[in-house]
Amino acid sequence: PMGEAPAAELDAVLGGGGWDVGVSFEGPPPPTGPIRLGRNACYVVLAVLFNEEVRQPLRDPHPGGTRCPPDPSPSPQDGVLLVQEAKPECRGKWYLPAGRMEPGESIVAAMRREVKEETGLECEPLTLLALEERGPAWIRFAFLARPTGGTLKTLEEADAESLQASWWAGDPSALPLRAPDILPLLDLAARYRRSPPHPPTLPQELPCALLCLRLLVAFTNDTGDLWVLLGTAGTPHLPVVACGTSPAELRGGLRLPVLQLLRDCLPPDPRPGPLGLLGLQHQAGGPGGADGVCFNMLLSIPPRSPGAAPPEPRSPAFRWWHVEEESLRGRILQRLRAAATVPVRS
Repeated sequence: PMGEAPAAELDAVLGGGGWDVGVSFEGPPPPTGPIRLGRNACYVVLAVLFNEEVRQPLRDPHPGGTRCPPDPSPSPQDGVLLVQEAKPECRGKWYLPAGRMEPGESIVAAMRREVKEETGLECEPLTLLALEERGPAWIRFAFLARPTGGTLKTLEEADAESLQASWWAGDPSALPLRAPDILPLLDLAARYRRSPPHPPTLPQELPCALLCLRLLVAFTNDTGDLWVLLGTAGTPHLPVVACGTSPAELRGGLRLPVLQLLRDCLPPDPRPGPLGLLGLQHQAGGPGGADGVCFNMLLSIPPRSPGAAPPEPRSPAFRWWHVEEESLRGRILQRLRAAATVPVRS
């Protein structure tokens, strides 16, 4: 019966919403101090914006120098907003608008600020496209956004943020790019516009002192049975694990605390599928000025044989809940089978 499971929490998490993190965590003891940007964490924001009407050739920032390839026009591809870097180490190279988030700033506010500073345009987010991470030491939030106003930055307005911004309707790989890591993000954005694989996913305003993951761990077999792993301390709930801030943990990815929890919890050594992001929670100026984030993650434990039941947890702190309510079961299975989550790239 649903009374044995956190129905409201599951509904919120599956819908991309948030849920109170609380102060108790599963797995190893959490760090004693909060997450603070610039001290033990780095968050980066990046935005992909398309313009269906404006196709503007790139201007040469160095008259008499080598020009960028001309913008092929007409083109069936919408122009993507690119900025020309002003930083000495990559001056003149092209990239998507991106930059570091500042302490006490919300994730969306940071994205809007970076787009405004580097391109001159106002924008609003549509969805997260990807979460790219190297553990707490570096996390990048890649958004799909749309322009809502402002004026495109020209060479005459060049400053320390960028030299200029421009709509580029050609092949971005033909440009001198600061780094090719934006090319997969552009592919993701184009595919999302054609056929969104997941619902719009945006940060929820809820405080979190640490960097942690709420886990919707699912087990399903070939007969369509479905179980969800629950923590049993207090009211049944989805397990929450905290990321550590030691040097080794800072270098590890978000998957590290998940694997540690599952290895301690489930026999034999589980080999879970990829992490998928259902939603995330962050509040600017959180508890004590903390910059923590809670990521609501979906992952699955594959069966070892046809018709198998999930492995019995080693600890009474966990139990499997058999999902029988058809609507909830369908929502979880749809997310699993269609990979209908924001991809996590480690």
